[in-house]
Amino acid sequence: MTKALITWGGWDGHQPDKVAAFFAEELRAAGMQVEVTDSLGCFDDADRLADLSLIVPVWTMSSIEPHRSENVVAAVAAGVGLAGCHGGMCDAFRDDVLWQFMTGAQWVAHPGNDGVNYRVRMVSDDPLVAGIADFDVATEQYYLHIDPAVRIHAVCDFPVADGPHAPNGPVAMPVVFSKLWGQGRVYYNALGHQADVINHGPARVLMRRGLMWAAKLNG
Repeated sequence: MTKALITWGGWDGHQPDKVAAFFAEELRAAGMQVEVTDSLGCFDDADRLADLSLIVPVWTMSSIEPHRSENVVAAVAAGVGLAGCHGGMCDAFRDDVLWQFMTGAQWVAHPGNDGVNYRVRMVSDDPLVAGIADFDVATEQYYLHIDPAVRIHAVCDFPVADGPHAPNGPVAMPVVFSKLWGQGRVYYNALGHQADVINHGPARVLMRRGLMWAAKLNG
């Protein structure tokens, strides 16, 4: 049986426990054996990580010991998948540049804060987004610093809320992207400020597909 590890913690405002429970539900429905923990101590055993099919981090504004980060980076490079959303993956460990290199982005701002109305637009022909129509959300709109190596599948348009970024003119900011890290697959979705943003509708379909893809369960 394929194994997944979900670890959650960090800033409570992102409902990490509820987001982790949602991920666990999706993975168990796909037939995976799922461990859920609220400790980063799960990253201490490199051999145990290497035996997984998927790692799902749900941590925001936290810190990580270098050996733990290095163990995850090595496991993914060896073929373990990595998938996550919002700040739980790409604003997890702000002082760890190796983590940011692996994950492909780092949050830097959300102009307008929560409740911004914007459209998520599909921009690739990849199976990760095939058949999903553009859709509207009202939530935080993440401004990310992005690895140019990622493959972008969905974007949103800035600026919506005003701010010092606005004079630069329109930009298409990645919302959903994938990348490779060694033999491993990395998937990220910027939605997910709270669980109710991603637990229904097209956002849920996107997350389900991303989890399955990173775990190499759908080709």
